[in-house]
Amino acid sequence: MKSNCFFILLPFFLFVFTVSVYSREKPRIAIAGIAIESSTFSPARSEESAFRKNSGNDIFQLYPFLKEGAPLREKAEWFPAFIARATPGGAVPREAYESLAGQILEGLKANRPYDALFFDIHGAMSVVGLDDPEGDLIVRVREVIGNAALISTCMDLHGNVTWRLAENTDLITCYRLAPHEDAMESRERTVANLLERIETGKGRPRYKAWIPVPVLLAGEQTSTRVEPAKSLYAVIEPATAPEGVIDAGIWIGYAWADEPRNRATVMVTGDDKELVTGTAEYLARHFWSVRDKFEFVAPTATLDVCLEKAIASDRKPYFISDMGDNPTAGGAGDVTWTITELLKRDEFKTGKGKSLIYASIPDPEFVKKAIRAGTGNKVEGTAGARVDNRYAPPVKLSGTVTSVYTDNPDNKEVAVKIGSIYVIVTEKRKGFHYVREFEKHGLDPKQADIVVVKLGYLVPELYDIQADWMMALTLGGVNQDLPGLPYKRIIRPMFPFDKDMQAPDLSARLVPFVGDK
Repeated sequence: MKSNCFFILLPFFLFVFTVSVYSREKPRIAIAGIAIESSTFSPARSEESAFRKNSGNDIFQLYPFLKEGAPLREKAEWFPAFIARATPGGAVPREAYESLAGQILEGLKANRPYDALFFDIHGAMSVVGLDDPEGDLIVRVREVIGNAALISTCMDLHGNVTWRLAENTDLITCYRLAPHEDAMESRERTVANLLERIETGKGRPRYKAWIPVPVLLAGEQTSTRVEPAKSLYAVIEPATAPEGVIDAGIWIGYAWADEPRNRATVMVTGDDKELVTGTAEYLARHFWSVRDKFEFVAPTATLDVCLEKAIASDRKPYFISDMGDNPTAGGAGDVTWTITELLKRDEFKTGKGKSLIYASIPDPEFVKKAIRAGTGNKVEGTAGARVDNRYAPPVKLSGTVTSVYTDNPDNKEVAVKIGSIYVIVTEKRKGFHYVREFEKHGLDPKQADIVVVKLGYLVPELYDIQADWMMALTLGGVNQDLPGLPYKRIIRPMFPFDKDMQAPDLSARLVPFVGDK
């Protein structure tokens, strides 16, 4: 009888054993990272409260390719630790960074050991009193997860890749489009590359080639929508096709921080030494050869010239980018110089001229006052220049409240009509990227004559609706006049600051892996 029971239960035991073995064989992969780009030329500070934090299973909602049931999700046991992301801004205070880093490290400690880490960062975070924060963070992460665990890092192409960061990561992936329409695709590639190395048993790649390129340019001059960046970035994918190359990236770097790491970088990973180094050198030389061909993605001029052209044009909507204080590049977002100049112009004072939408200026006190006044009523007060008042004082706004938006309790908004200008005022700084952000105020940017946005290059949705577009060379923490900024610490010579510099050594340097030194 006992013998019969054994044979009856044998299939069940085999099933349990198989499931147990399969579960144990799934790699244990953690997820962590911090993402922000920080202007050291802005007086603003990005406090911890500026970061959106996710921990535990909430992190899965950030990555559609890791949703429950997705193929990549099924290939591993995932341990989401901590992700912090913030709108670009000023430098991060040291205590805020230490708090965020501490939350990552504590989250990672909770589920050790790991086979790997998906490290999702931007690469241009500046921390007061600390050079190379991402390099510092990855070293501290290594101390927690150990040198044997593979780290696969995903970065924005406006990030900076230091030797220390390159040394401590095993795989590295970079966006290939600006605007970053491929951000999620790049993150998915980061994870797919990692899983492929684990599943095949290949582990860390044999070679990592790193080349600093002494070029520092703004994102608005290096958009992949136009040449030469369009062709430069188009060669990356074919360059990774040969067996022996895993991934390749060209980092433009971040222009508005005065640190030794701020410059362009090329990095290639793979198993074939000649292919890896040759590909890196090919990409670096290609970049260097077109360095003086980069131009702004749209016509640029002073604000006055941009306005004269927009007012004279019969095309609408005519977009003007208020670039110098772009909050999505690191500006404080509350510089009032541009809106002050707009309100001075007679063309908009009567309310009978061309319509103009200005998005936006932050001021929580003015928003409260407008909400109290209510839609359809008059409001008067000052707004902006609470953080960055170097160029103009708070601007006086006196007009009619046309909308109040309180659905987002963390950032209430109002719109005020002054003459023929609709000024959107927000509690917190923000960049307006989508049509729906205007429509919630009853404003249709497609029907407006002129739309002025605190942005650099237009994101796809606004780019698609513009009938014409200029970029105004305005003032702020992300001023596009790079040679006019007070750099003291970037490594010189550097193009375009030293236009007559000798050709640099663009030979590939092979980066050792942690533990191999």
